Amino acid sequence: MALTVSERLGYDIKATEIAFMTAKTEALRSMGLTVAQYAALLALRDNPGISGAGIARACLVTPQASAATLKTLEAKGLVVREQDDWNRNSRPNRLSEEGQRLIDLADSAAGAIEQRMYDALTPADRDTLRRLLNQCRAAVAAKS
Repeated sequence: MALTVSERLGYDIKATEIAFMTAKTEALRSMGLTVAQYAALLALRDNPGISGAGIARACLVTPQASAATLKTLEAKGLVVREQDDWNRNSRPNRLSEEGQRLIDLADSAAGAIEQRMYDALTPADRDTLRRLLNQCRAAVAAKS
């Protein structure tokens, strides 16, 4: 039996994601950042020296997308990509002083959006939402 459009959970998940990402995009636009750039800066703030592959994993993007984002952030002077003389395939990354300043501002703006969602739910609701989203991810990943 096929689900009707109104029964499909994917629509609700996607509509929530779009509302969330639109709000973050608007909050970050005045700072000259995209959501992807913000996520990479946040990963770097929390994990100084992280590699591009590590940033990709932390941001749930491909290594190629991470590399492009890092290149842009480096060109903006927000990220310093260092050469590792022991491992030429690894380029540890860190925030520049300007990158640190900007991520603090950006996280204040983007964090306010996260806080609104957080405050809209009780602690039990948040736990239930996380549990249900994990169940959805597991169901999608399961092979028929």
